[in-house]
Amino acid sequence: MKIDINSDMGEGFGHWTVGDDAALMDIVSSANVACGFHAGDAVIMDRTVRMAKERNIAIGAHPGLPDLMGFGRRVIQMEAAELEKHLIYQIGALQAIAAAAGHRVTHVSYHAALGNMATADRDVADLLARAIKRIDRDLIVFSMPDTEVERASERAGLRTHTLFLADRAYDEHGNLVPRKKPNSVITSLDAVADRVRQFLDDGTVVSIEGKRLKVRARGILIHSDTPGSVELARTVRRVVESGGAKVTPAVEILS
Repeated sequence: MKIDINSDMGEGFGHWTVGDDAALMDIVSSANVACGFHAGDAVIMDRTVRMAKERNIAIGAHPGLPDLMGFGRRVIQMEAAELEKHLIYQIGALQAIAAAAGHRVTHVSYHAALGNMATADRDVADLLARAIKRIDRDLIVFSMPDTEVERASERAGLRTHTLFLADRAYDEHGNLVPRKKPNSVITSLDAVADRVRQFLDDGTVVSIEGKRLKVRARGILIHSDTPGSVELARTVRRVVESGGAKVTPAVEILS
């Protein structure tokens, strides 16, 4: 079995950094690169892409809402055409940075509020999926399973790569527990190891209410801004490999 381990990276800005991207690059198989709207800038994007190329790590665009102060976690109401152009702008920027570095963008993974909007709203999800198709129909869309993001991508004829979020709690409906609630972010190495082991063994996760849920996924996400993210990622990789699975970029799994 092949499993992709990915993380959101390049989420600093100027002199400020978030997470240890260099260390994570030695663990993951795919990197979701911030494109300057919720975090990141041209220099950080270039540095992140070049680190990934050196290590043979696949890269994808990690677009968010234009919200540097709120790290892209606040919903911003805007016209559909405006939202579409913000997405196109960010993907195009990363494609140019990647081309200059001799690398290529293989996927798109929505960030925070943008992802939540698309997950819950069919019209938003369809709008974004159609825009991605017009840019490059070979781009893979990263998504939680059984969401509007996945369904919209399939309607647009795009490949999807479904994710299990190892460091985030799920509610009984399979949605992520909001970050403002207690125990929504999981930082215990033992807890993450147990969750990944269970996911690999029977494809399930236990919700915050104690309900066992099915999770249909081929990728595992660790957020770089989760406290202790490097050790958490190492734990995930250790459990995956000890279970006999091979850590593989999403683009190779779906090729």
